[in-house]
Amino acid sequence: MESAVKEIVNVSKYLFNRKLVSGKAGNVSSRVKTEFSDIIAITPTMQSLADIKEEDVVLLDLDGNLLTKGKPSSEFKLHLSIYKKRPDVNGIVHTHSPFATGFSFSTKRIKRLEGFGKISTPYLEDIDYEIPGSDELALKSSLAIGKEDVLILKHHGVLATGESVEEAGALAEFVEDIAKTQFISHMLNISE
Repeated sequence: MESAVKEIVNVSKYLFNRKLVSGKAGNVSSRVKTEFSDIIAITPTMQSLADIKEEDVVLLDLDGNLLTKGKPSSEFKLHLSIYKKRPDVNGIVHTHSPFATGFSFSTKRIKRLEGFGKISTPYLEDIDYEIPGSDELALKSSLAIGKEDVLILKHHGVLATGESVEEAGALAEFVEDIAKTQFISHMLNISE
């Protein structure tokens, strides 16, 4: 469990330093599989990812029952719904990175580019807006995740998954880079 908590702290700081989150936005979680049940370690609510310490990370079971002190991210239901749906996912990162989130506020979609697995669909999957932290957002996300590794949450941000929290963080960064590249390409190709 200790290594999972350290990974959450490291990835949280990395995401903040790479400007994929700002202020008190974003959240990070990791699943630890034990002999009896899964334990989810997640960042706390209303705290900047830049300032997360190991003692701040909150532990939950898959039903959302608190196993430690603290208040989990308001998006904990979103994380739990994905873990329940996808036993292969052990890390989740939710960012509000500027370029990818900009796409989420537009009618344009982010093309899936090489760099993270096989290209099976032309665009990253997106889901319609639901209130952050709501049961509806958790449900829509769990239904849409299927075999996807990323969801674009319309008017909200990015949800990236991985076999580890480090992999999910790297994928979130990759999504921001491809969104930036596509934005620049679009701007350079606008007719004058």
